[in-house]
Amino acid sequence: MKKRSGFQKLGIVISGWPAVGKTTVAREMAREFGLKLYNGGDILKMIAKEKGYSITGMDWWDTDDAKKFMAERKANLFFDKKVDEALLKIMDKENAVITSYTLPWLVNRPFLFKIWLKGSENNRAQRMADRDGIRLDAAQRIIKVRDSENKVIYRNLYGFDFGSDLTVFDFFLNTDLINLKSLIEISISTIKHILSDSKTH
Repeated sequence: MKKRSGFQKLGIVISGWPAVGKTTVAREMAREFGLKLYNGGDILKMIAKEKGYSITGMDWWDTDDAKKFMAERKANLFFDKKVDEALLKIMDKENAVITSYTLPWLVNRPFLFKIWLKGSENNRAQRMADRDGIRLDAAQRIIKVRDSENKVIYRNLYGFDFGSDLTVFDFFLNTDLINLKSLIEISISTIKHILSDSKTH
Protein backbone atom coordinates (compact mmCIF):
# COMPACT_ATOMS: atom_id res chain seq x y z
CA MET A 1 0.00 0.00 0.00
CA LYS A 2 1.33 3.37 -0.95
CA LYS A 3 2.00 5.91 1.77
CA ARG A 4 -0.50 8.72 2.08
CA SER A 5 0.11 11.84 4.12
CA GLY A 6 -1.21 15.34 4.50
CA PHE A 7 -4.88 14.36 4.78
CA GLN A 8 -7.03 12.23 7.07
CA LYS A 9 -8.87 9.95 4.63
CA LEU A 10 -8.90 9.52 0.88
CA GLY A 11 -12.12 8.38 -0.72
CA ILE A 12 -13.11 7.99 -4.36
CA VAL A 13 -16.67 7.25 -5.46
CA ILE A 14 -17.33 6.28 -9.06
CA SER A 15 -20.87 6.35 -10.40
CA GLY A 16 -22.56 6.16 -13.77
CA TRP A 17 -25.02 4.17 -15.84
CA PRO A 18 -24.82 0.34 -15.94
CA ALA A 19 -21.95 -1.17 -17.97
CA VAL A 20 -20.15 2.15 -18.36
CA GLY A 21 -16.87 0.85 -16.93
CA LYS A 22 -17.14 1.80 -13.25
CA THR A 23 -15.52 -1.34 -11.86
CA THR A 24 -12.63 -1.24 -14.35
CA VAL A 25 -11.78 2.36 -13.46
CA ALA A 26 -12.26 1.77 -9.73
CA ARG A 27 -9.99 -1.27 -9.71
CA GLU A 28 -7.07 0.60 -11.26
CA MET A 29 -7.52 3.66 -9.05
CA ALA A 30 -7.62 1.48 -5.95
CA ARG A 31 -4.37 -0.15 -7.04
CA GLU A 32 -2.68 3.17 -7.77
CA PHE A 33 -3.59 4.87 -4.48
CA GLY A 34 -3.40 1.79 -2.26
CA LEU A 35 -7.10 1.88 -1.41
CA LYS A 36 -9.58 -0.88 -0.70
CA LEU A 37 -12.19 -1.51 -3.41
CA TYR A 38 -15.90 -1.91 -2.68
CA ASN A 39 -18.78 -2.43 -5.08
CA GLY A 40 -22.33 -1.48 -4.15
CA GLY A 41 -23.66 -4.19 -6.45
CA ASP A 42 -21.66 -6.85 -4.65
CA ILE A 43 -23.19 -5.84 -1.32
CA LEU A 44 -26.65 -5.97 -2.90
CA LYS A 45 -25.85 -9.49 -4.13
CA MET A 46 -24.86 -10.46 -0.59
CA ILE A 47 -28.30 -9.31 0.58
CA ALA A 48 -29.90 -11.40 -2.17
CA LYS A 49 -27.90 -14.42 -0.97
CA GLU A 50 -29.10 -13.81 2.59
CA LYS A 51 -32.66 -13.85 1.23
CA GLY A 52 -32.08 -17.31 -0.24
CA TYR A 53 -31.27 -16.45 -3.84
CA SER A 54 -28.60 -18.46 -5.65
CA ILE A 55 -25.69 -16.15 -6.51
CA THR A 56 -23.51 -17.53 -9.29
CA GLY A 57 -21.48 -16.06 -12.13
CA MET A 58 -20.38 -12.58 -13.19
CA ASP A 59 -23.60 -12.10 -15.17
CA TRP A 60 -25.93 -13.05 -12.31
CA TRP A 61 -27.89 -9.81 -12.68
CA ASP A 62 -29.20 -11.06 -16.03
CA THR A 63 -30.58 -14.36 -14.68
CA ASP A 64 -34.20 -15.22 -13.85
CA ASP A 65 -33.27 -15.47 -10.17
CA ALA A 66 -31.88 -11.95 -10.26
CA LYS A 67 -35.03 -10.67 -11.94
CA LYS A 68 -37.10 -12.14 -9.11
CA PHE A 69 -34.84 -10.45 -6.57
CA MET A 70 -35.11 -7.14 -8.45
CA ALA A 71 -38.89 -7.37 -8.31
CA GLU A 72 -38.68 -7.89 -4.56
CA ARG A 73 -36.18 -5.06 -4.32
CA LYS A 74 -38.49 -2.62 -6.11
CA ALA A 75 -41.31 -3.53 -3.73
CA ASN A 76 -39.11 -3.03 -0.67
CA LEU A 77 -36.53 -0.26 -0.79
CA PHE A 78 -35.07 -1.54 2.48
CA PHE A 79 -32.53 -3.50 0.42
CA ASP A 80 -31.03 -0.39 -1.17
CA LYS A 81 -30.98 1.50 2.11
CA LYS A 82 -29.11 -1.39 3.72
CA VAL A 83 -26.50 -1.27 0.94
CA ASP A 84 -26.06 2.48 1.33
CA GLU A 85 -25.76 2.23 5.11
CA ALA A 86 -22.97 -0.33 4.67
CA LEU A 87 -21.15 1.85 2.14
CA LEU A 88 -21.45 4.95 4.33
CA LYS A 89 -19.84 3.07 7.23
CA ILE A 90 -17.01 1.96 4.96
CA MET A 91 -16.43 5.48 3.70
CA ASP A 92 -16.41 6.81 7.26
CA LYS A 93 -13.81 4.32 8.48
CA GLU A 94 -11.56 3.46 5.55
CA ASN A 95 -9.54 4.82 2.67
CA ALA A 96 -11.52 3.32 -0.19
CA VAL A 97 -12.68 3.39 -3.77
CA ILE A 98 -16.38 2.61 -4.06
CA THR A 99 -18.60 2.11 -7.08
CA SER A 100 -22.12 3.19 -6.20
CA TYR A 101 -25.21 4.56 -7.88
CA THR A 102 -26.27 6.58 -4.83
CA LEU A 103 -23.32 7.37 -2.55
CA PRO A 104 -22.29 10.62 -4.31
CA TRP A 105 -25.59 12.17 -3.23
CA LEU A 106 -25.37 10.89 0.35
CA VAL A 107 -21.91 11.84 1.59
CA ASN A 108 -19.62 14.84 1.43
CA ARG A 109 -16.30 15.44 3.17
CA PRO A 110 -12.78 16.67 2.41
CA PHE A 111 -10.67 14.49 0.10
CA LEU A 112 -13.68 12.61 -1.20
CA PHE A 113 -13.64 12.66 -5.00
CA LYS A 114 -16.84 11.91 -6.89
CA ILE A 115 -16.53 10.82 -10.49
CA TRP A 116 -19.38 10.37 -13.00
CA LEU A 117 -18.74 8.14 -16.01
CA LYS A 118 -20.88 9.00 -19.00
CA GLY A 119 -21.57 6.58 -21.85
CA SER A 120 -24.14 6.10 -24.59
CA GLU A 121 -26.58 3.19 -24.55
CA ASN A 122 -24.96 1.65 -27.63
CA ASN A 123 -21.41 1.73 -26.30
CA ARG A 124 -22.48 0.43 -22.91
CA ALA A 125 -24.45 -2.38 -24.55
CA GLN A 126 -21.40 -3.32 -26.61
CA ARG A 127 -19.27 -3.37 -23.47
CA MET A 128 -21.82 -5.59 -21.72
CA ALA A 129 -22.06 -7.93 -24.71
CA ASP A 130 -18.27 -8.31 -24.84
CA ARG A 131 -17.97 -8.69 -21.06
CA ASP A 132 -20.77 -11.21 -20.56
CA GLY A 133 -20.61 -13.03 -23.89
CA ILE A 134 -24.16 -12.22 -24.95
CA ARG A 135 -25.74 -10.89 -28.14
CA LEU A 136 -25.66 -7.14 -28.68
CA ASP A 137 -29.44 -6.88 -29.05
CA ALA A 138 -29.89 -8.72 -25.74
CA ALA A 139 -27.44 -6.35 -24.06
CA GLN A 140 -29.30 -3.35 -25.49
CA ARG A 141 -32.57 -4.58 -23.99
CA ILE A 142 -30.93 -5.15 -20.60
CA ILE A 143 -29.38 -1.68 -20.62
CA LYS A 144 -32.73 -0.02 -21.34
CA VAL A 145 -34.44 -1.92 -18.52
CA ARG A 146 -31.70 -1.22 -15.98
CA ASP A 147 -31.53 2.47 -16.86
CA SER A 148 -35.28 2.82 -16.42
CA GLU A 149 -35.34 0.87 -13.17
CA ASN A 150 -32.51 2.91 -11.66
CA LYS A 151 -34.30 6.18 -12.38
CA VAL A 152 -37.47 4.98 -10.64
CA ILE A 153 -35.77 3.32 -7.67
CA TYR A 154 -33.56 6.26 -6.71
CA ARG A 155 -36.22 8.88 -7.30
CA ASN A 156 -38.53 6.97 -4.95
CA LEU A 157 -35.80 6.27 -2.42
CA TYR A 158 -33.96 9.61 -2.20
CA GLY A 159 -35.74 12.04 -4.50
CA PHE A 160 -32.88 12.74 -6.92
CA ASP A 161 -32.92 12.23 -10.68
CA PHE A 162 -30.24 9.65 -11.40
CA GLY A 163 -28.31 10.53 -14.54
CA SER A 164 -29.69 14.08 -14.67
CA ASP A 165 -28.83 15.69 -11.33
CA LEU A 166 -25.03 15.65 -11.53
CA THR A 167 -24.23 18.74 -9.48
CA VAL A 168 -22.73 16.61 -6.68
CA PHE A 169 -19.88 15.34 -8.87
CA ASP A 170 -16.35 16.72 -9.06
CA PHE A 171 -15.45 15.20 -12.43
CA PHE A 172 -17.32 14.03 -15.53
CA LEU A 173 -15.61 11.60 -17.89
CA ASN A 174 -17.07 10.54 -21.25
CA THR A 175 -16.31 6.91 -22.11
CA ASP A 176 -17.57 7.48 -25.67
CA LEU A 177 -14.78 9.95 -26.43
CA ILE A 178 -11.77 8.24 -24.89
CA ASN A 179 -10.98 4.66 -23.89
CA LEU A 180 -11.00 3.48 -20.28
CA LYS A 181 -7.21 3.16 -20.07
CA SER A 182 -6.80 6.84 -20.93
CA LEU A 183 -9.63 7.84 -18.59
CA ILE A 184 -7.91 6.00 -15.76
CA GLU A 185 -4.63 7.80 -16.45
CA ILE A 186 -6.41 11.18 -16.55
CA SER A 187 -8.28 10.47 -13.30
CA ILE A 188 -5.17 9.33 -11.44
CA SER A 189 -3.14 12.29 -12.64
CA THR A 190 -5.88 14.76 -11.68
CA ILE A 191 -6.28 13.43 -8.15
CA LYS A 192 -2.51 13.35 -7.65
CA HIS A 193 -2.30 17.03 -8.62
CA ILE A 194 -5.11 17.96 -6.24
CA LEU A 195 -3.51 16.09 -3.35
CA SER A 196 -0.13 17.62 -4.11
CA ASP A 197 -1.57 21.14 -4.27
CA SER A 198 -3.44 20.62 -0.99
CA LYS A 199 -0.16 20.05 0.82
CA THR A 200 1.15 23.44 -0.29
CA HIS A 201 -1.84 25.44 1.00
